[in-house]
Amino acid sequence: MEATGRKRRKFLLSLILGLGGLGLLARFFKPRLPQTPARLDVPRQEVPPHGALVYRQARVALVREEEDFYALDLTCTHLGCTVTVTPTEMVCPCHGSRFDRQGTVLQGPAERPLRRLEVRIEGERWVVTG
Repeated sequence: MEATGRKRRKFLLSLILGLGGLGLLARFFKPRLPQTPARLDVPRQEVPPHGALVYRQARVALVREEEDFYALDLTCTHLGCTVTVTPTEMVCPCHGSRFDRQGTVLQGPAERPLRRLEVRIEGERWVVTG
């Protein structure tokens, strides 16, 4: 009877340690997106109507729809690749996720939209932070 109790304790200890180890390993396999805030400062007249300016180094697209301006973080929400901007959509070259001009997911594997960044006017310039 005592041998059965020892085996059971050994099994439970192994199970607990194994689950804890899996939890630690999962931390390393979870995709991490860069958390550095983008900051961009561009002249207002540079943004074409119904167009977008892409700043690949900053991973930012400044988009203009009529008089509405917004900025999108071009970091794919799936695994952090930089998405490519086309006239009608944005496409992740790594795994094929597609986003519309507002950053909404059109096709996965990404499940979350592109992050919108704050845009404000400072004099004759657009300042993007986020």
